[in-house]
Amino acid sequence: MQHNDNTHAICPLLASLAQTVAQSTDEQAVWAHAKDVAHSIIGHQLFTVMRHDAAASTVTRIYSSRTPEYPPGVSKHKGPTPWGIRVLQQGQFYIGYNAADIESHFSDHAIIASMGLASILNLPVRVANTTIGTINLLNVANYYDETQVEVGTLLAALLAPVLMTKG
Repeated sequence: MQHNDNTHAICPLLASLAQTVAQSTDEQAVWAHAKDVAHSIIGHQLFTVMRHDAAASTVTRIYSSRTPEYPPGVSKHKGPTPWGIRVLQQGQFYIGYNAADIESHFSDHAIIASMGLASILNLPVRVANTTIGTINLLNVANYYDETQVEVGTLLAALLAPVLMTKG
């Protein structure tokens, strides 16, 4: 696994993202910056952002680093599955370590596998004890583990204002 344990390098990246969130009026530019920061501090081959509508039980993709396979604007119904309960209702991260984990939770597992991806880190974006979206990072098998969750949680928290105010 590749990990960036260099804390003094992570803080300036998160600070630059916080500045972009505070100053930019271009939502897509914020997501692109977030994608780059997430790549530097955690790593990914696919980065997506989903906005969660709890009342409608849906998530809508609002950003994707690989638009041919995962275009923005696609909504999915997310019922009370184990993943949905954990991530969307309880606001806990989810790590899928391998293709079997992804297949057990995601109906689009074949597309994910066709991209050579076999692990996932889902980070809920939460405000006032409510999940308003998720940040999703995908990579090769066994890339993600619990050591990346702390910095990922900070990344997700920085992006909450964008999910709340944009639309």
